[in-house]
Amino acid sequence: MPPKVGSSTAVTASRLPPLPNLRVRRPNRADVNPCLGIMTSVLGCWASSGYDVAGCGVLEQQLRACMDAPRPKNQKKNNINYHLSRMYPRIAGPQKRK
Repeated sequence: MPPKVGSSTAVTASRLPPLPNLRVRRPNRADVNPCLGIMTSVLGCWASSGYDVAGCGVLEQQLRACMDAPRPKNQKKNNINYHLSRMYPRIAGPQKRK
């Protein structure tokens, strides 16, 4: 559809709604437990064959090794909220004075 006569063809910037600040909720979510899949396999093995040491022994050893392994302590925190608060005045543009 061609533009109307006398109208501007310039692209207008979209404006964000008036928010006090931009934030991402819970950016530092904990990672999924790596032992969860092995534990599910052990429980499934026990449910299908009863508590049989010979049938599920390998899975039990894998689960014990996974549970005994140390977890990484230094997880890098997400800094998305810092950058959003820093950039928000440039995105929102000038506001009307009250």
